[in-house]
Amino acid sequence: MTELSPKASETLTRWLQDPSVDETTKEELKALTNDPKELEERFYRDLEFGTGGLRGVIGAGSNRMNRYTVGRATQGFADYILEQHTGENRPSVVIAHDSRRFSPEFTLEAALVLAGNGIETHLFPSLRSTPQLSFAVRHLQASGGIVITASHNPPEYNGYKVYNAQGGQLVPHEAEQVIANILEVDTFTGVNRMSREAAESAGLLHWLGADADEAFTDTVAAVSVSREEIAASLGRDFSIVYTPLHGTGNLPVRRVLEKIGFTQVHVVPEQEQPDSEFSTVKSPNPEEREAFTLAMKLGEELNADLLIGTDPDADRMGAVVRDNEGKFVVLSGNQSGALMIHYYLSRLQEQGKLPSNGAVVKTIVTSEMGAAVASHYGATVFNTLTGFKYIGEKMNQFEQSGEYTYLFGYEESYGYLAGNYARDKDAVLAAMLIAEAGAYYKAQGKTLYDVLQELYGQFGYFLESLESRTLKGKDGVAQIQGIMNDWRNSPPHEIAGASVTQVLDYSLGLDGLPKENVLKYLLSDGSWFCLRPSGTEPKIKVYFAVVGESLDHAKHKVAELTNQVMARVDGK
Repeated sequence: MTELSPKASETLTRWLQDPSVDETTKEELKALTNDPKELEERFYRDLEFGTGGLRGVIGAGSNRMNRYTVGRATQGFADYILEQHTGENRPSVVIAHDSRRFSPEFTLEAALVLAGNGIETHLFPSLRSTPQLSFAVRHLQASGGIVITASHNPPEYNGYKVYNAQGGQLVPHEAEQVIANILEVDTFTGVNRMSREAAESAGLLHWLGADADEAFTDTVAAVSVSREEIAASLGRDFSIVYTPLHGTGNLPVRRVLEKIGFTQVHVVPEQEQPDSEFSTVKSPNPEEREAFTLAMKLGEELNADLLIGTDPDADRMGAVVRDNEGKFVVLSGNQSGALMIHYYLSRLQEQGKLPSNGAVVKTIVTSEMGAAVASHYGATVFNTLTGFKYIGEKMNQFEQSGEYTYLFGYEESYGYLAGNYARDKDAVLAAMLIAEAGAYYKAQGKTLYDVLQELYGQFGYFLESLESRTLKGKDGVAQIQGIMNDWRNSPPHEIAGASVTQVLDYSLGLDGLPKENVLKYLLSDGSWFCLRPSGTEPKIKVYFAVVGESLDHAKHKVAELTNQVMARVDGK
């Protein structure tokens, strides 16, 4: 133990000696006696509750996801709910979970801590999507929400996301209050917890039924802008292959597609059922082509028009379309976003339903192509920091002021939302919109790939790429900060043949946005790149965007820009 830092050693001793810690946890820690490096990683700090909640490797320790770290976070959130609550009725929280290891256990732990604080909880009896949780908070007029998920992280991870009464993830000023509360909570003596039996008999623990699912499905389907045409004929002539990647999307995506009239929906059988190991993929991430390997195989067999994939908590959607040679092409999040904005706004315009004060919201690392399309249809475009919570915050502002009508929000990382029913990205809604867009254009003799080429011809050949470097553990945190400091203190004057015209340091709180550790460099040829430490993974992400005179020209530009920037990031 002498090799451990004082903090890690002290915290480990407490976990081993405290009578409230279960024996299984203690045995797990004792088995690591001869691995001081692993013990240091588990105990050198408390698992950080960031603006997005908790996310970490599952295991025993203060820097791991387990019932004790979940309980402590929930106590801090319970204190926040009680501080905010002013109504006569009891405050309430909705909780959902995905298919990951210990998700049901962490869900129940959170519910019992809330019950121990006199807060009513509504639980889904089995896995549900993150957007359905956001919807349910609003639908049930709850005081807040929790979802147990680690999105598309590897199987060894789980996480804990917290929602406000509007159904959105906590924005910084809200999260800071919860974090302050958590820091006051002792992991073992400061958590109020009630037994399941006591919570249920006291009316503090409720299990949601099928009517909650039906309400969500109906609400999403109501956003459709071609429902009559899909139901009449288009839905019968359009073949879809869908993979939930072992997650929560399987039932809601199929229900919504069936409800609006799609009859040829084929689920990848090997990836249909929940699987906490995500055993058929390297990563359950629809941003990656490899995640679609089995879907492409089935798509070829069935001659499918469109492939759709959703991540484990069904808030991100990826789409695969056929190119001019009939080969499958994975759309980027920016491309799917531009296609859906064009389809959705053009259909609203054709139907005389496009409001004069419409707004489209995107993040600062999202392509300007969608913005150009939205502006073409008369919508005002707003930029936010990365994270759908900021898009949700804009939606709340529009709703309160009435100055703008929210139409569509999206981020390059495959998150989209149309409609006003939730405050988080929804892969169920996105699957419906991309499918009906595909069917609508097929009836005109076009593929989604054809429409994308038309948009390029009209608005410019926008192309983007993303690079990331995974730097784990205590050393990784320092490395990521070192990279950010290097670029912040010594910005380039020229790169990839273009001069740097502006450096946007969002840690200063630019454009009225919250302060965040993000650097964006604007170049004289209309290109840009952006460096951002991930808020949910041990990664630094670098985003690149160019506009070319042709697709080949854009590919050349983005490759050159990426190579030069990443050479410096990698210290070459």
